[in-house]
Amino acid sequence: MSDSQFLTQALALAQKAIGLSDPNPRVGCVLVSAGGELLGQGHTQQAGGPHAEVMALRDAAARGVSVRGGTAYVTLEPCSHHGRTPPCADAVVAAGLGRVVVALLDPNPLVAGQGVARLRSAGVTVDVLPSDDPHAVQAREINVGFLSRMGRQRPWVRVKMAGSLDGRTALGSGDSQWITGGAARADGHAWRARAGAVLTGIGTVLDDDPRLDVRPSAHPEVQVALPREQPLRVVLDSRWRTPASAALLSLAGRVRIYGLGEVLAQDGAALQRYEALGTTHADLIPIEGSKGIDLGWVLKDLAQQGVNELHVEAGARLNASLIEGGWADELLVYLAPKLIGPGRGLAALTPLLRVSDAHAFAFHDVARIGDDLRLILRPKK
Repeated sequence: MSDSQFLTQALALAQKAIGLSDPNPRVGCVLVSAGGELLGQGHTQQAGGPHAEVMALRDAAARGVSVRGGTAYVTLEPCSHHGRTPPCADAVVAAGLGRVVVALLDPNPLVAGQGVARLRSAGVTVDVLPSDDPHAVQAREINVGFLSRMGRQRPWVRVKMAGSLDGRTALGSGDSQWITGGAARADGHAWRARAGAVLTGIGTVLDDDPRLDVRPSAHPEVQVALPREQPLRVVLDSRWRTPASAALLSLAGRVRIYGLGEVLAQDGAALQRYEALGTTHADLIPIEGSKGIDLGWVLKDLAQQGVNELHVEAGARLNASLIEGGWADELLVYLAPKLIGPGRGLAALTPLLRVSDAHAFAFHDVARIGDDLRLILRPKK
């Protein structure tokens, strides 16, 4: 087998860390002898647990084989610092591996090339793939949220929308069950499962009373791997109108509600609602400002909570705020082959004077999901 085939195998292992390793990156490792024989393999475990390299070394030990002089194929640079676990670069050196092929350098300031330098200083041959290599590209996609949090100090923001061909998410009355089919709805849960947090606005809470959790798929076409922990549930609620009886507060797991601090000093009813929410298990975060919630501040705070990927399922106004503010890194759009006429739109964007001023996106992926179409779009550069 070639380097390419072993890297492909390592990337498949990294995929298995989705829903498990957050806030740590999703990493796969394959150990191979000089003669091309598989010696061991593994992927990153839960935070505080073994990293991919250690899991692969343990697998080799369980097989009763020596890895000395072999090659390690890893999807992300081995760490070089003491965190919750010892440096993986040291474990690779101690095992006597002669070569390491790295798909992607780790942008974590605590690593950032130091893992590679540590290996090379110990006499290990290290090959780092060019950034445009298909395996490097796939490694970035698997860890797009981790890279965003390390490089931009904010999560990767994915805005999910579902509607008809004429861009309606519901009728004017609010009736929306169901525009898209069961396969598309199950696929949406699969995307929730890879996120560190699921965010919505108070309008959606009041209109739909969503749970914002990940649920198993009952659809035969779509498999949903449940994460080790449910994503953090997040509500933007400037005037603290979330009912203490809301469905998202009835479930176990973390909830974070952002509202305006000034409202509490100016509005007695809002203060009473805030105090009622204080009897729940939600974390209430009053923030500065009187005209609206600062989305940039919220994203920075979520990054500090360890959120790599933020999955947004909100209404038209919040969708528009994220798009117009340049916060939406990706649109996840499900379109049903239906025309329903007047109704609620995907995003309540500010009217434009010229078509040339449109918010332009590029298709990243297009796929059929059941009877519906799934579009993944990213801002056009």
